[in-house]
Amino acid sequence: MTDVLDVLRTAGRLLWRHWPVLLALYLGAILARYGVIEFAGWVGSYSAIAGSLLLPVAILVRLIALVAMFLVLRDGMRQLRAIAPLPVDGRARRREFVDALMVGILPFFAFYAAWGYLREDAQAYSSRVLELSTGRRLAEAFGGPEAGGDGLNGDITVTPITIAIVIVAFALRWLLKRYRDRLPRWFGIFAAYLEAVWVYFAAVVIGDIVAMVSGWVATRQGMVWLGDLRSAIEGVFVPLGWLWGAAEWLLGEAGGIILLPVAWLTIAGVLYGQAVAPQALSTEGLGGDVGRRIRTRYLSLPARLRARIGDLWSDLISRFTPIGNALVLMWRAGPVLIGGFVLLYTVLLWLQGALEMVVPRAFGPQDLDEFWMINDQLIFLIAPVLIEPVRIALVAGGYDGVIGRLRGRRAEALEAQATEDQDAAASALSETDVDGGQGSTTALTNWGQPSTDFSSTTNGPEASSGTR
Repeated sequence: MTDVLDVLRTAGRLLWRHWPVLLALYLGAILARYGVIEFAGWVGSYSAIAGSLLLPVAILVRLIALVAMFLVLRDGMRQLRAIAPLPVDGRARRREFVDALMVGILPFFAFYAAWGYLREDAQAYSSRVLELSTGRRLAEAFGGPEAGGDGLNGDITVTPITIAIVIVAFALRWLLKRYRDRLPRWFGIFAAYLEAVWVYFAAVVIGDIVAMVSGWVATRQGMVWLGDLRSAIEGVFVPLGWLWGAAEWLLGEAGGIILLPVAWLTIAGVLYGQAVAPQALSTEGLGGDVGRRIRTRYLSLPARLRARIGDLWSDLISRFTPIGNALVLMWRAGPVLIGGFVLLYTVLLWLQGALEMVVPRAFGPQDLDEFWMINDQLIFLIAPVLIEPVRIALVAGGYDGVIGRLRGRRAEALEAQATEDQDAAASALSETDVDGGQGSTTALTNWGQPSTDFSSTTNGPEASSGTR
């Protein structure tokens, strides 16, 4: 309970000190996202590929604002500052910001896609393209097909072009990372864009493949038989159907309630990236005989080819390592702290839902065309604007609590180890006195009496034996 209260106090202190900056960054991200989607939609009305290449920028600007908000809160995170002091010069701060941005692209895009935000951006982009495509159709009618562009071709799907975009963007990003010391600093912007592009298109491709596989599985005869079997069982045992539905509902709700705050805490751990990494797992013996044969064949390749493959593999794995480290840190922090953070985040979600319900009603009955059609976007933006600084402060406080819990456990372990060492030393010295014969009698006689030898750091038998 104390750890949860510490998280709440830290979040309150961070929010009180930094809420104007958090609010400004969030509003700036909203405006930038809107502008990028509008521009991407205009470009996409001429070329679907060109417009889709701009859409990742809309997600990237939100990530930039998120990184800035988390780094702004660092000066108030006492536990994190104890193990990772703030950079003292501007160059180190800029390097920290760029590193946090680059390492945060993959987990943030995954989070963005898993919770439907990517779909919202894609829908907003498609709506803009559809709006502008009306004029393109008229241009096609009077000026020919070439005047309208290919913006009406639909959404980006799994095609050779999209797969080529993923490969080319990843390869260029790898080259920029490999030779970044020889390139100007402004190439970091291009590297961030390439990282966002390949992750975005990879997410689109993977999502389409998963949807196709799921659709294929759902139409198989075996799934139909399972559905019929479940219906037959529920028809005979009605309470079993109730229990089945209740279990599905509980798992769905619990998954959303637990995974969302854990995902936010993971993103914070990735962006800060200052905690002690867990011990690397040994891959020796991984996969049994098959794994050994694969490693043997890999070692038989030419050294230059193995070096290139190793570089590509390490570059890919390095994107997932911070995510694994953050998850392991949360696991080591214990269920009490993480459960308390999940509870606090659930209360925040309830508060957001209450605001979204209360704020529109506060304006009372208004005309649909003259009021709501004009002001609805601004009114529905009030609740997220009020909640987002609180959310970021709470997540930062939760991560600081995780670091504090781990530091406390480490201090307890060191104290316990020191106590064991002292007991072992005392036991060894007592055995030495017993072997000494007469010294043993003197030690037992002087037990509990203060020693007159102040150069000794111990009292009791050890001190008395030192005065002889």
